[in-house]
Amino acid sequence: MSDKVRLTQEGEIAIVTIDNPPVNALGAGIPEAIRDTIHEAAWKSEIHAIVVIGAGRTFIAGADIHEFEKITSGKRCRQNDLPILLTIEDSAMPVVMAIHGSALGGGLEFAMAGHYRVATPDAQLGQPEVKLGIIPGAAGTQRLPRLVGVAKAVEMCAFGEPIKAPEALTLGLVDKLIEGDLLAGAIEFARSIKGQRPVRTRDRTAKLANPDPAVFAEARSLARKTKRGQNAPLAAIDAVEAATRLSFEEGCGLEWHLFDKCLHSSQSKAMIHGFFAERAVNKVPDVPKVTPTFEIRSAAIVGAGTMGGGIAMCYATAGIPVILKDSQEALERGMATIRKNYSNSVKRGRYSQLVMDQRMALIRPQLTYDGFGEADIVVEAIFESMAAKKVVFAELSGVIKPECILATNTSMLNIDELAAAASRPSMVIGHHFFSPANVMRLLEIVRGTKTSTRVIATSMALARKLGKVGVVARNARGFIGNRMLVPYEREAQFLLEEGASVEDVNDSIYDFGMAMGPLAMNDMAGGDINWHIKKEFPDPPGVRERYVVADRLCEMGRYGQKTGRGWSLYDENRKARPDPEVAALIEQVAKERGIERRHITREEIVDRCIYALVNAGAELLEEGIALRASDIDTVYLNGYGFPVWRGGPMFYADTVGLPKVLARIQEFEARHGSELWRPAPLLKRLAESGETFADFDQGGELAAIA
Repeated sequence: MSDKVRLTQEGEIAIVTIDNPPVNALGAGIPEAIRDTIHEAAWKSEIHAIVVIGAGRTFIAGADIHEFEKITSGKRCRQNDLPILLTIEDSAMPVVMAIHGSALGGGLEFAMAGHYRVATPDAQLGQPEVKLGIIPGAAGTQRLPRLVGVAKAVEMCAFGEPIKAPEALTLGLVDKLIEGDLLAGAIEFARSIKGQRPVRTRDRTAKLANPDPAVFAEARSLARKTKRGQNAPLAAIDAVEAATRLSFEEGCGLEWHLFDKCLHSSQSKAMIHGFFAERAVNKVPDVPKVTPTFEIRSAAIVGAGTMGGGIAMCYATAGIPVILKDSQEALERGMATIRKNYSNSVKRGRYSQLVMDQRMALIRPQLTYDGFGEADIVVEAIFESMAAKKVVFAELSGVIKPECILATNTSMLNIDELAAAASRPSMVIGHHFFSPANVMRLLEIVRGTKTSTRVIATSMALARKLGKVGVVARNARGFIGNRMLVPYEREAQFLLEEGASVEDVNDSIYDFGMAMGPLAMNDMAGGDINWHIKKEFPDPPGVRERYVVADRLCEMGRYGQKTGRGWSLYDENRKARPDPEVAALIEQVAKERGIERRHITREEIVDRCIYALVNAGAELLEEGIALRASDIDTVYLNGYGFPVWRGGPMFYADTVGLPKVLARIQEFEARHGSELWRPAPLLKRLAESGETFADFDQGGELAAIA
C-alpha cells in the first residue's frame, strides 16, 4: 500500500499522506496502511509529532461502499476497524489529523482516533451512515459525544447531516482552523504542541456526564417522523445513548452489534442500491464521457407559472442568469412566489439576505423575447397543451441562435411531435422538472428521435450543475415516471369502487412508506390536471369507463387542496379529513356500474398499487424507454416519494421475489382482465428463469436495448 499511503518528513514532524483517488475512500487495505505508516513514524527517534493528511481534494470522504456490498454478499468477511483505530489512538507520539474537503463516516472516525484535529474553514465533518441504512461501526457513536457533547452527537449520527469546520471548532471536534496552506499550518500546529502529553479521545468523558433523557426521547420522536420506517436512525440513537451509560469498550461492543444488524438488513441493501443507482444514471451507452457539451452561461424560460418560476430559481441558485417571459399578471404573480420562496429560506437561516438579493438579481422578468437570441438554453414551461406548445416552439425557432438548446418541461407530451415544430429538431430535448422544481431533485431528460448526443450530454452536465439527479429516458407518453403512475393511480381509484375507502387506500400506501397516498397526491397536484390530460389523450375503452368518480369530482369543481375539496375535505392548513359526500358518490357509481363491493385488505391495496408500478416498469424496460431498472428506481426515489429504505419499485420487486410478484399479477389478471393486468413479457421471462431486474441491468438484455 506504499503507493496509497506514504510517509515523508519535515524536520521533526512526520507526514502521513493518504493518496487513494478520487476521494481517499477507506478501501481494502487502506486502514491497515494508515495504521502501519503511523506506527513506522512513531518509532523514529527524531520525530516529535505526526500529521495525517489527504492528497487531492479531500481528507477521507468515508468507507468504500463497495466493501459493504462484498460483506453482505459473502464475498468478504466482515472486519472491524476499531482495533486499527485503537492502535492509532494509543500512539505515544501526538497524531494531528489535518482535514480539508470532507471527513465523513469512516473518515471522521479515523480523524477522531487522532489526538488533535485541524481543518480548513470550508471543510465538513459528519457521520452520514444512516443515509445508507447503517450506523457508524468503528466507535463513531462513542467518540463523537466525548468531543461534541451528547445532544450534537445524537443529531449528527441519527440524521446524518455534516457540520462545517467553524461549528466543529466551537463544539470541540476541531482544535484549530487553518487559513492558507493546510499542510504548512498543520505542521506549525504540530510543533506548537511539542512536549504535550497526547490525550486519547476515548478518555475524554466530561461531556458524557448527566445527559438529559429528553435528548434521546425527542430525537427518537423526530426520527420516527422525519425518517419514517427507517431503523438505522433509532439504532444510532441507542448507540450514542450507550456511550453515556457503558464503558467505552462495552459501548463499542453494542455499536458493532447494531452496525452489523443494520448492514445485513434489507433496508441497508435497498439504500446502498439507491446510492449506486443514482450514480449509474450518468452512464448512457451512446453518450460517452468524452462527448463534447455546450457551455450554459445564460438561460431563458417561457412561462412564469408554478413550474416556470421554480425552474428559474434552479438556474439562479446555480448562478446562471435567466430571462423569465410571460404576461404582466403572470410575471407579477410568479416573481412574488419566487421572492416568497427565497425569503422563507432566509428566515430558516439557509442563507443570507445578500445571497437572496444576488439570486433575485439573476432573474429578469419581461414580456417579450428580447435577449432570447443570446440564451444558451431556452426552457418552455407553459401549460400541457400540444397546440399551445407548438406555437411557442415555432416562435422560438425564429429568435434563438442555432446552437441554443430548446427544452420543454412537458410531463406527458410527445417530444418528437414538439421537435417537428422547431427549425432544429436535433437541439430539442425534454427537461421534465418535478414540482416544486426548486426543491425536487429529479430531472427527467427525455431524448427525442433526432436529439443530438451533444445536447443529451449537455443536459446531463446541466442537471448536475443545477443540483439535480438527471435520468435519461426515451420518448413515450409520460416518459418513465408518469407512464408508470397511470396504472398506479388507476388501481387506487378502482379499489374505491370495489369496496375500499379513500382513507383505506391512502393510509395503506402511506404505511407502506410512500410520502403520501395516491389519492392524497392527486388532491395535492390537482385533479383537474389529470382530467385535462385524459380529455386530450383518452384512455382506451374498458379503462376509460372506470374513471367515473374522478371525472364527476372534477365536474363538481372538486380539484383537491386548491379548492378545499377533492377526494377528501381540506381545512385552511390543508389538513385532510374524510368526506361522506365522496363515500356516497363512490357507492353510487359502483352500483351504477354493477360493481359488487367487498372487504379489501391492506395487503391487496399495496399489492395492486405497487405491482402496477412494477409491471409498468418492466414494460418500459422491454420497450427501451428506461435504460436500466435502477434508473426507474432513481426516478421513483427522487421524484415520487418512494421509500428509500425499499430501494425503488424494481428493487422492491426483486426483494419480494419476481416469481411471487408474477403470481400475484396473474391472480389480478384472472380477476380483472388482461386489458388491465397482462404481465409484462420481461417480468414473466425473468421470473420464469429465476433472474431479477438487477440481473437484467448487468446482463446482455441491457446491451440489446442500448
